[in-house]
Amino acid sequence: MVERAMLIGITLPPDSDTQTRSLLDELRELVTTLGIELCHERLVPVRKPHAKFLVGSGKAEELIKEAQERNCDVIVIDNELTPAQERNWEKAANDKILVIDRQEVILDIFGKRAQTKEAVLQVELARLEYSLPRLKSAWTHLSRQRGGGSMQRDAGETQLELDQRMVRTQISRVKRELEGVIQHREVQRKKRMTVPVPTCAIVGYTNAGKSSLLNKLTNSNILAEDKLFATLDPTSRRCLLPNGQPMVVTDTVGFVRNLPHRLVDAFKATLEEAVISNFLIHVLDVNSPEFEAHAETTLKVLNELGAGDKKIITVFNKVDDLWDESTRNGLIFQFPDAHFISAKTGEGLPELLQKMEAIVESEFKQLRLLIPHERYDLVARIHREGGVRKEEARDEGTYLVGSIPDRLLSSIQPYILKTEES
Repeated sequence: MVERAMLIGITLPPDSDTQTRSLLDELRELVTTLGIELCHERLVPVRKPHAKFLVGSGKAEELIKEAQERNCDVIVIDNELTPAQERNWEKAANDKILVIDRQEVILDIFGKRAQTKEAVLQVELARLEYSLPRLKSAWTHLSRQRGGGSMQRDAGETQLELDQRMVRTQISRVKRELEGVIQHREVQRKKRMTVPVPTCAIVGYTNAGKSSLLNKLTNSNILAEDKLFATLDPTSRRCLLPNGQPMVVTDTVGFVRNLPHRLVDAFKATLEEAVISNFLIHVLDVNSPEFEAHAETTLKVLNELGAGDKKIITVFNKVDDLWDESTRNGLIFQFPDAHFISAKTGEGLPELLQKMEAIVESEFKQLRLLIPHERYDLVARIHREGGVRKEEARDEGTYLVGSIPDRLLSSIQPYILKTEES
């Protein structure tokens, strides 16, 4: 268990020191989320990457000395390191300091937060795939020789081969288990889609307030913490739109810059909720100076998942904490179609719900119906699966005005009114 960390951000061309500083600030939050004390930070500009340490050998020795002077037991480098580079850093520190990169920090957080069977398996798979190429460096300290003439082999190499087989076997097992869980999810999703209730997914950068928004929209009480990656498992809840139309709203895992590709691939099943939903609610933290970079990261991952063409409602959250009104005015000018809300106080939510209702109505048929009294089962079904704007009891039946999903069109066809009704 490590307790004291030194963070290092390396500026490589064509990045700027400003970008590196922003990512280092984010790394600080990630490391703090793991409960590790921060004792030092360094920003290191490099003209070109070096194969051995990513930085020059002299600079690496200088940074290790700084970490030792501050009694750090781990160095966290914000840039991605190869297995050989990690080992070179640890060798230079005489194996007294652990050296990891951003990927390993995120994997550790995901490992602590995973709750459902699927999330646990996905994290385990990502961890195994991450560790496999690092086994070689882990066993280089085993150098005892075995007797036997020309058949002499290194004991460490034998152990390495054994461990590699074990890890590959585990990877195959986890993939099989994961396939089974994903198939089970698909069956559940198909059952849910037999009742065509419209769906939307809340997406956005980690800690933007997605879970808080879901709670406010659906009167739920799912976990919503001021922590990175508080939500890993997709959570769906029922929401009623102003016209009475029910819909399913799903909270998804938050995005982060430089998210390991292993985790993007591993969590594709989790993020499929975003792909199959009718539209997306993209939540941004109005107080974050990095919101544009956060938005770019989210949209990039959505494109990778095949959800880039979805209708998106852009939402700036946490306006209750916005101290500078001119910032809001500037954002309104820059994003005229965005909604400014507070998931904490409820400010702006009525307008957001109206926008959600408008999108649903644009995809559902708006009809006027006169349904005989003996078909009240159909009236109940329309209430359940569609949105009823107006309902009136008449002598000849129940008069309805509302949005009707395509699935019900064949059942209600005889009762559609062709002429205008008041």
